[in-house]
Amino acid sequence: MAFSEENLANHLGGLGYSEEQIELMDVATSFCRDKSPIDKVRKLMEDERGYDPQVWQEIAELGWLGIAIPEAHGGVGLSMAEVAPIAEQMGRRLLTTPFSTCTVAAQALLAAADEAQCGEWLPRIVAGEIATLALYEPHGNWTLAHVEVTAKASGEGYALSGTKQFVAYAKDAALVIATVNVDGAVRLALIERAAIADSALRREIIVDETRRTYELTLDGVTIPASALLDAGRSASALNQIELASALLQAAEMCGGTQSAIDYTIEYLKTRKQFGKLIGEYQALKHPITNAYVAYEKARSHMLSAAHNFGQQGVGEIAVRMAKASADKAYSFAADRAVQFHGGFGFTHDCDAGLYRRSAIWHASQFGDAAWHRAKLADLLF
Repeated sequence: MAFSEENLANHLGGLGYSEEQIELMDVATSFCRDKSPIDKVRKLMEDERGYDPQVWQEIAELGWLGIAIPEAHGGVGLSMAEVAPIAEQMGRRLLTTPFSTCTVAAQALLAAADEAQCGEWLPRIVAGEIATLALYEPHGNWTLAHVEVTAKASGEGYALSGTKQFVAYAKDAALVIATVNVDGAVRLALIERAAIADSALRREIIVDETRRTYELTLDGVTIPASALLDAGRSASALNQIELASALLQAAEMCGGTQSAIDYTIEYLKTRKQFGKLIGEYQALKHPITNAYVAYEKARSHMLSAAHNFGQQGVGEIAVRMAKASADKAYSFAADRAVQFHGGFGFTHDCDAGLYRRSAIWHASQFGDAAWHRAKLADLLF
């Protein structure tokens, strides 16, 4: 049911991808398969970092962190269209690293930072230093402009106050980009990890145990005035952050959906009940077929969103469609994976549970299907 390499090339070629871009996707497919077997995924769930530093360094050496960063700042100079298929393969193999958060942090810098700020941080991100985003707060609102953390003028800088949640890989980050409220206006602030005490970070217990997020208390943290990004570009930067994040979420979800389906089909082809392979029963054939149809739809939406990401208006519509479609497809496929494995499917030892937890986590980040459909209604009607 999965795309063959030939079909993948033909499908992507129809969307306007070059041979070089398709080769990049082939490398990502092999790399993620080799570096993230399921036994290693489970081992890293017990690791404090949650990712393999050696694999992370290899990702940096491959140049993936600089794909959507201009050559002037040490990047490759391509676009988010080339990043999404890499994220898809990471989602397919449950390879969790700071890749997505670094990519989106770079997009935030490109959208709102000045030349000096970009010149300082973008080459460091390309080299493998981790940058993360502190956007969500205890109020639980997905609207990024709803910010209660404050930044008040204090001497030559600003004193921060408040709490951020779901800050990915904050413990290992060199840079935290946070939304702050400055006299009623939302701004993006660059906070160096050295300014954050270890005691200000509390590791969160989240549904997807392959990931690491932290609650960040900003009380007592002071930043220089130069750490605030351009006020006039904050709104567009927040929109860029939301759409880039949703695109990468959709890509990872499509990859996870494919694996959930493949994992389930393999079980249906080997498990026998009443002398028959359970995959012969119509009650199991129909749902897995429906899961595959939903996956194909979601993946088409995702590739379209990646291809059209930079287009004004069309890009936002495509991204929101992709996230909504991928959310539905991943949840359904992972649910069927758990259900069809029977009692074993509900245990921690069954890989189906890893996909279900991943689906729940992705749905909770940057808006679920219902939230994006509501946004689409405003855009389309």
